[in-house]
Amino acid sequence: KKDIPAVNFIIHEIHCRRNIEICPYCSDSIPKSEMKNHIESEHVQVTCKCRMKMENSLLKDHEESSCPLRPVLCQFCDIQLAFNKLQEHELYCGARTEPCGRCGRNVLLRELREHPRVCG
Repeated sequence: KKDIPAVNFIIHEIHCRRNIEICPYCSDSIPKSEMKNHIESEHVQVTCKCRMKMENSLLKDHEESSCPLRPVLCQFCDIQLAFNKLQEHELYCGARTEPCGRCGRNVLLRELREHPRVCG
């Protein structure tokens, strides 16, 4: 899968046929001696803590970006909780109030960013 100078092509092709295999799952070029290890480490099915099954090579990205149990921070209190609990928590947490330092009124935490524009 790479450009090879025409002068070296036949020798290169012989070398590749003897030493390289194409992975049947991901189509990567893998040394024959490492194919079994590649399949066992990259393509074995694993189960995430959210009970979704996937290839091992996809697990890290899933856990970081799409797992419903991935850890996230509440924008109001910086407590870490599971993504699937965030919305319910922020509805409650954002409804707490803090006094405005300029006008003294109690302001909902979810409105605190916008408050300075209307602060009298």
